[in-house]
Amino acid sequence: MTHPSLPPRPMLSVTVHDVAPFTLSACQRVIDAVQEVADVRLTLLVVPRYHLRPSNRHFEQTLHDFHRQGHELALHGYSHLDDGEPSGWMDHVKRRWYTDGEGEFSALPQDEALRRLEAGRRWFSRRGWPLYGFVAPAWLMSRGTWQALQQLPLDYTATLRSVYSLPAAERYRSACMAFSTRSAWRRAVSLPRNAWVAARWHAQPLVRFELHPHDADHTLIHRCWRERLRALLDERDALPLAEAVRALRGPLLHPQVAAP
Repeated sequence: MTHPSLPPRPMLSVTVHDVAPFTLSACQRVIDAVQEVADVRLTLLVVPRYHLRPSNRHFEQTLHDFHRQGHELALHGYSHLDDGEPSGWMDHVKRRWYTDGEGEFSALPQDEALRRLEAGRRWFSRRGWPLYGFVAPAWLMSRGTWQALQQLPLDYTATLRSVYSLPAAERYRSACMAFSTRSAWRRAVSLPRNAWVAARWHAQPLVRFELHPHDADHTLIHRCWRERLRALLDERDALPLAEAVRALRGPLLHPQVAAP
């Protein structure tokens, strides 16, 4: 019997990070690899000015085509660059080593976070694409970013371990499978880390399957996530992240409200 407080089946959201003109070919390889496993609708995390590079017509037409196919387009920062200075060695590790200098929203004050979020929202609006969610690069958000999000008409955001319904920041724990391919040792660590995650996600109503541009370019990583994806699709319904969050915050659910 289905538990009355949960969706009919547990959910899966497949997300592709860092979608930008510079990364589009690599992202397309990942998307094609997902579609070879199953024809599912994805959430594409779009960066309007990736590393301060301009957009272009081919990129925007490709995003328009993805939107028409039913995929969700979400905002993933504005430049994907952390241009501030770390405030100590721990902050340096987080912002320069863990994120390779890409944690754009990890330390922004409220006014600057709001300025970049508004710029991204306007970029979507000018192209006629609906915008429901924001996911920060590396899932890192300063308190100022959380404050800025409460001023925008967005439905959700996410961290590594949870998704949040906005504007009240209602928290739903959500397992997250993600790989790191920047170096051989990171790829090696990703495999046991994701096996550990997979052993613990069964009780959670939403699992997030987070893919990055080069996750189809390394044989062991590629094989691992395709096998995990097939297994998840046998037991879960795949939905874009915006739809999954709407299902989580249904009237029978009682989210854990957390002050970020």
